[in-house]
Amino acid sequence: MSKPSPRIILMTGATRGCGRSMVDRFVEAGQTVIGCGRSEEHLQKLRRQYGAPHCFDQVDVADDVQVAAWAQSVLSAGIVPDLVLNNAAIMNQTAPLWKISAADFQRIMNVNVVGTANVIRHFVPAMIQRGRGVIVNFSSGWGRSTSPEVAPYCATKYAIEGLTLALAQELPIGMAAIPLNPGIINTEMLQLCWADGANSYPTPDRWSRVAVPFLLSLGPKDNGESLSVPL
Repeated sequence: MSKPSPRIILMTGATRGCGRSMVDRFVEAGQTVIGCGRSEEHLQKLRRQYGAPHCFDQVDVADDVQVAAWAQSVLSAGIVPDLVLNNAAIMNQTAPLWKISAADFQRIMNVNVVGTANVIRHFVPAMIQRGRGVIVNFSSGWGRSTSPEVAPYCATKYAIEGLTLALAQELPIGMAAIPLNPGIINTEMLQLCWADGANSYPTPDRWSRVAVPFLLSLGPKDNGESLSVPL
């Protein structure tokens, strides 16, 4: 029996934390990763470790012009993603909502919500034309519940839930859009909120060994389902 062709995984936020660990697991699983991130230093490390057919570009997902250029580069090479992972996100400094500056509030909205929409706008039409593909927008436990001092982050993840469930209703049969709660992971983002309390949760490496097989199992049957990684 012939071995199945590698799937094309398009991932934002690929350079650090959970994103970096997912890259490792996808490559180990024989998939092709097209990733982006903001840190050129971290991107260079990925490029040295994983050459062609994998590709890693510096993109600010909050900038529609940059995302459009990235999509043009990828799609013009005949690469249409099978699985899109909108993983890029930032966290606000913990504080009551009224103490969050307008600039900081706008920045987290731009990355977490506008960035997700930008990627969808420029990549999903090619997936629709081909008639298949899965879009996973990373939500959070804070997209389905709330805590004090993380109101901007909660707002963005509640937005991701609504945006994704509406997108699921718009896609043709054979495709899927899924808001995914990754679970609680010991990342820099969690440490910002919980300090040493983050240490009792799985590291990104440990998490990715469960998350990546789960992500690869998703398909049209899961369209419009708010799912969580089964840790």
